[in-house]
Amino acid sequence: MVRRGEVALIAPAISELRSEIRQIEFPGTLDGGDICQAGAHFFIGLSERTNQDGATQLSTHLAEFGYTSSVVDIRNNDELLHLKSGLTFLGDGRMVICECLKDSESFKAFELIQASQSEGYPCNCLAINGRVLVAAGFPGFKQKLDQLGYLTMELEVSEFRKMDGGLSCLSLRF
Repeated sequence: MVRRGEVALIAPAISELRSEIRQIEFPGTLDGGDICQAGAHFFIGLSERTNQDGATQLSTHLAEFGYTSSVVDIRNNDELLHLKSGLTFLGDGRMVICECLKDSESFKAFELIQASQSEGYPCNCLAINGRVLVAAGFPGFKQKLDQLGYLTMELEVSEFRKMDGGLSCLSLRF
């Protein structure tokens, strides 16, 4: 609710880049951290900031452009603020996933790269332009990605982590 004013602030900039813009209407709420694109499919997390009405509206908008979507309810998961706090789609059928989501039926079609329970934070990484940007300070996770052939780049994001922020929070993808 606190962040509602952001829509009006960013709309002019987005309008310069995109001719077709859709908006989630109240009572729907939707936070970008709860949306994970995996190819032509979108996972929409239900959380404290994204409700069912917002997820339904987004699903309708996505369908207009030929995309599919499904909902992942994380409201009873104390480990995750947002869906993308616990997963990242890397492409090629691979998904980085935290331990608390590993048994979810939603991700059974993917090869899961699981972070250890002690290293859940780096699941919020970004696959961009042939590299995977990862949070610095998680050598086991970085090594796992390196061994799978990914080119990783560590970034210092400890200050963002203090406020529950992660790499996906720092990106705007479209």
